[in-house]
Amino acid sequence: MEYRTFGRTGLRVSVAGMGAGGPSQLGKKTGRSEEESIAVVRRALELGVNYIDTAEAYGTEEIVGKAIRGFDRDSLVVATKKNAFREGEPVPAKEFAAGVESCLKRLGVETIDVFHFHGARLEQYRHICDELVPVLQSMQKAGKIRHLAVSEHFASDFEHELLQQAIEDDLFDVVMVGFNILNQTARRRVLPATRKKGIATECMFAVRRAFSNPVRLREILVNLRRSDEIDADAVDLLKPLEWVLEESDARTLPEAAYRFCRHEPGIDVVLTGTGNIRHLEENVTSLLRPPLPEEVVKRLRGIFGRVHSVNGS
Repeated sequence: MEYRTFGRTGLRVSVAGMGAGGPSQLGKKTGRSEEESIAVVRRALELGVNYIDTAEAYGTEEIVGKAIRGFDRDSLVVATKKNAFREGEPVPAKEFAAGVESCLKRLGVETIDVFHFHGARLEQYRHICDELVPVLQSMQKAGKIRHLAVSEHFASDFEHELLQQAIEDDLFDVVMVGFNILNQTARRRVLPATRKKGIATECMFAVRRAFSNPVRLREILVNLRRSDEIDADAVDLLKPLEWVLEESDARTLPEAAYRFCRHEPGIDVVLTGTGNIRHLEENVTSLLRPPLPEEVVKRLRGIFGRVHSVNGS
């Protein structure tokens, strides 16, 4: 495993992070038993992964808590998240504080290393800053949280408006940002500022459905041509992105997608989520491989450099 310093937090983190959400939720949504899900997390730890990201909304905090039992707590970075709004209404400060206490209990830890506002939207930002940030700051002083963080709602915020505001206000040590081959807007709108301020970054959406589903990828590319976000002759719709494999040593498009994100300047941790140990091992191997050839990266940046309306799902 390779490790790096996690921005100004000073934490040492694995470049591959274990994501406990996504379509699988450690296998919870695909019929895996709790024991099987625990085994996936434990295999990640055996592979050297020391960054684990979960959330109240995923329902996997207890699984993570059971999986990390017996491991050196000081060597792990445990991150979780809680929504600032519920059914369109702001969560009151007192209720939010109680929710954080519940996260600690489910995880079975005394301190959460990185605590995010989950999937935050720009219209929620004032409530987060005015009412809820003070809650986390108080818990930070009490030693229950180490670092404040925010994850964006990338499914609706393709151009990172929330993160741009959050980075400008400099309230968070860590941000979770959507970034992948198809949507590279973070390179312009997020990563220069996080690098300048030493804000740590977690990359989500590195691999989504389009990278393993050629039909979905073609649909996205057709729409991007119609919206003039990619040039009409930029890709062969009959063989979407097959040239990436032909001109590199990547064995699959998901592998290429992971490597593209892993070696993007400004990305600290790339999250990968699965409920399958073999799939986990493949993903970690991909994230530890060298950068794609410079010409391949340059071409991918050129083709998708002005895309701003998709996230790859």
